[in-house]
Parts: sequence; C-alpha cells; structure tokens
Amino acid sequence: MSLIPRIFGDRRSSSLFDPFSIDVFDPFKELGFLDSNSRETSAFANTRVDWKETPEAHVFNVDLPGIKKEEVKVEIEDDRVLQISGERNVEKEDKNDTWHRVERSSGKFMRRFRLPENAKMDQVKASMENGVLTVTVPKEDVKKPDVKSIEISG
Repeated sequence: MSLIPRIFGDRRSSSLFDPFSIDVFDPFKELGFLDSNSRETSAFANTRVDWKETPEAHVFNVDLPGIKKEEVKVEIEDDRVLQISGERNVEKEDKNDTWHRVERSSGKFMRRFRLPENAKMDQVKASMENGVLTVTVPKEDVKKPDVKSIEISG
C-alpha cells in the first residue's frame, strides 16, 4: 500500500487541491497521528462529504449516520462560506457492559466550503433522509454577453 494516495487523497475526496474547500491539510492527521482529543478529531475527520455540480445547483451530500436533523446546523456566512456542523454523542455506558471494540467516532464535527460566485445564497435548501444530509445551493444563470460586430472603416 502506498502512502501517496492517502496523503494527497483521491480525486473525489481530496480537498488539498480544491479551491472551494477551506479544510486545512494536516499531514499528521492524514498519517494517523491524533492529538489528545482523538475522539473529537476522529469525528471531524470522518465526516464525509460529496460535492457535485449540476447545471442547476451545487449539491452537497453528507454522511451523518445516527444523527438526528435537530443535532445538525447548516449555516451560510456572509463571505460565501457554507458551514455544516453538529455533534455525535457518545453512547451511554452501562457498568455491566463489556466493550470489545469501539470504532464509531463521537464528538463535534464541522466542515466548511467556500461557495463560488454563481451560488444563490438566499435559496439554499437542506434535507435529511436515512442518515444523509443533502444541501442544495442553486446557481445563478450565467448571462452570456451579447456580441456586436463593429464594421471597420478605412
């Protein structure tokens, strides 16, 4: 297994070369070196987002299994930034339970994306179904400039 794809990501999920993403590349996180808040960092890092552009809109699909829509915030900042945040709570522990493995992350998460100029900021819609949050940002129609031929005299 090569470290190169892991460090630089693949074409679908890499934010390193994405001019619209505000995620900061952290080589220590990518290599698995987590700080003391590893559960919180893990929840942040594991929030997966797909961003596709259609002729009509920018569509964000966010995997949020086990999270209710009341626990998620979708916000638009003045400087054209879409922010999706929330918190995945830790399951309550019972003293009679014996845990053999804990792989599901918990803690706060937040993803931010700078939206392009053609985004209609006042018409953003969000819906949640089966643990997937879908945020739709309609696009403004790009008006093509009228071209007028000028006759050259002389």
